Amino acid sequence: MSKLFFKGRIDTRQNHVTSGYNVNREVKAGTAESPLNLIVNTAERQAEIEAILLEKQLVADITIDQSQDENIIELETILNKPKTTTFEKTPNRNDPCSCGSGKKYKKCCG
Repeated sequence: MSKLFFKGRIDTRQNHVTSGYNVNREVKAGTAESPLNLIVNTAERQAEIEAILLEKQLVADITIDQSQDENIIELETILNKPKTTTFEKTPNRNDPCSCGSGKKYKKCCG
């Protein structure tokens, strides 16, 4: 059998790996390479936002424009990251019951 008909040719595999969406980005939002773009209405609000940025060590381009609505969505998404939900493991059938009776889970609460 020829080498060209081999199912896992190296050149096709490399093409497949290099294409697609890169989920492991090296440039993160809020750094010097990729600053946040924020729009505020007043200079006082700009000072508040800059204080938050200094506290969280983030970089942003802030523009003051009274004709547009305030847009700080990028900052809010970084500050309010959702936490991963974890569930308690349910006991197996032969594990002792969690109610404290001393019986197996399958005979007590299962």
